[in-house]
Amino acid sequence: MADTTTIRLPPRLRARIHALAKQSGRSAHSFILEAVERHADYEEQMRSLVKEALAADEEIEPSFRHHPGATLPELDRDGVRLRVMAGSAWGATSPVEVRSPLFYVDVAMPAGSELPLPDEHAERAVYVVEGALGAAGASAGSGRMLVFAEGADVTLKAEMAMRAVRRGGAPLDGPRHIDWNFVGSSRERIEKAKADWREGRFPKVPGDETEFVPLPG
Repeated sequence: MADTTTIRLPPRLRARIHALAKQSGRSAHSFILEAVERHADYEEQMRSLVKEALAADEEIEPSFRHHPGATLPELDRDGVRLRVMAGSAWGATSPVEVRSPLFYVDVAMPAGSELPLPDEHAERAVYVVEGALGAAGASAGSGRMLVFAEGADVTLKAEMAMRAVRRGGAPLDGPRHIDWNFVGSSRERIEKAKADWREGRFPKVPGDETEFVPLPG
């Protein structure tokens, strides 16, 4: 027996698809199938682009950039204050250079306020810094993070005055290893970076040439 997949669509969307299919002289089934195939092709293209970009940038020279707080976009959504620290969100883009599609947003919500989350990224999460919030049938207090399913309709609801970080972006092409300030796809490469740091082969941070933070351990 062939594998089958059932797609449950909201009534309004189903009616719209049937109308468009009728206009094009096709069946609704073939119309939906083509849309799914196009979406799958798009997702594969995005994964390929991210993989190529990350591979090209993994071995770039170390650098340091400082962005004053005044240069970071600030937005207001019905009393909810948003500051886009990195990436793009709600139509605003941070000047901080990034290497893949992502967002990192400081969120301050007064008690009782709500904030619908855009679904333009596959991976989305919110980390509560202080206070408490509810979202997608779950609650989280200070020090906890909620991770949301791809495409889910999510609205943050502040149970009290709260501060949080909204983060996410495109999925990586594979696992990453983390050791102190070093992140990479190869443990061996991280060990070399640790040795380079220990021996002082990294360039100094402009304006802070005298201080040296030793490698932990």
